[in-house]
This record gives sequence, structure tokens and C-alpha cells, in this order.
Amino acid sequence: MMRWRALSRFQRLAILLAVTGALAGGAGVVVASDHQDTPLVELNPRMDLTDVYAFPGSAPGRIALVMNTSGFLSPAQTAAAAFDPNILYQFKVDNDGDALEDKVIQVSFEGKGTGQTVVVRGPDAPVVPGAMMNVVDQNAPTLRGSFNTSFGSATGIQAFAGPRDDSFFLDLEAAFCILPDRRPAGGALAGPCALPSAGFRAPGQAVNYIAGYNVLSVVVELPSSLLENGAPGKLGIWGTLSR
Repeated sequence: MMRWRALSRFQRLAILLAVTGALAGGAGVVVASDHQDTPLVELNPRMDLTDVYAFPGSAPGRIALVMNTSGFLSPAQTAAAAFDPNILYQFKVDNDGDALEDKVIQVSFEGKGTGQTVVVRGPDAPVVPGAMMNVVDQNAPTLRGSFNTSFGSATGIQAFAGPRDDSFFLDLEAAFCILPDRRPAGGALAGPCALPSAGFRAPGQAVNYIAGYNVLSVVVELPSSLLENGAPGKLGIWGTLSR
């Protein structure tokens, strides 16, 4: 599992996969994932971008983009969990292989708490490729909806933003055996590795320590043609958070 560290104090980047074709039946290759990987995001959990996914959409020729944040929400915390209105959430798409975004989808939030309004702009070409803020023309198509509610068009752009089960699997005890410098100073997992084979369990014996925890998910589904460079092809997709 590859990891990408924080780019700066106020931005994080996780490049997760390349998507081939129009995604009617294409596959992606996962190459990264992060949960609470810097002191900054541990102190500011809503800045924790844990995973980015791309899947075939609900119909041929559609693609679903997912960005998970605010990792390790307990059931008790989830009821009041909401997005940070001071953070800009972005999906960036490279459709010509130069590792620079050609299309950007921006998601922001108005208000606080679970009564937030979700604002989706794009996809549109960035004004300045590589910029973290204000990179989409503010006149770009805008979609608005309510927190924790699906909204938009089944044939155009649909979106959802709200709590969902954390889909990542992590055997935390084994991880601390493999990466002992990340072991906590106290608690049940603070001691030396007690697992055989340097932390590698027997097949089928892994324990998912994230089971039962939730994240805040941003989901945007749209025709893949809106992201492509005139024809189906390879897409590089990543996500950023910025203030």
C-alpha cells in the first residue's frame, strides 16, 4: 500500500487509481489510502482525506467518484458529524496523461451541522492547473442539494454528501507490527508486536479494526464523457482538500 504525505499545511493529496475507458465495464487499480497520517489531520479530522474511489456508474457510460473524509467516526459521533464549510473538496481528472488536471469538480458546503447545503460546481477546466483554491470558473454549472440526501439528475450529474460506513479494511494490530514507529504511546496496542511472522497473520485471520466506524463521503455520479478528452480513454483521478 503506497501512501502520500501531506503536500503542505493546508492540503492533502491522495491519488488512488487510473480508470480505463468509459467505465461501462472497466477496472481501476488502487495505489493509495490514508487514515490519520499526520498530526495536522489528527487534530483536524475533517481535513483527513482517507480514500478516493472511482467506480462504474449506475448505467453504462456513467462514472461514480467517491471521496471519504473524517475517518474513524464512531456511531455516537456520526449523528452530529458534518463537513467543514471552510474546506474546498475537489475531484481532479487528468484525461491526456500529463499528470495535470484537465477537469475539476468542486464541492463546498454552506452552513454548519446536518442542515448544510451541498454545492457542486463543474466539471469544468481549471483556471490555473495545480491550484488548490478557486480553480473552476465560478460561472460553471452548479448543483445544490441537502446534506445526507441524493440530488441531481439520473441522466446528468447526481451527488450525495453525508455519513457512510468506512469501506477501508485495516488490521491495526498487524499494521503496528509492520510499522512500529506508528504504534500509540498507550492503550491495548502500545506493547511490542505479539503476532507471529512480523505481523503477518494466517490467511483469513485478519481483524478489521475499522468495522463499525464511519466516514463522511462525497459522491458524484455523472456521464464519463464529461471527463474525457473527446473519446473514452485513460483517466487519472485524485482528490484534494484545501482551505
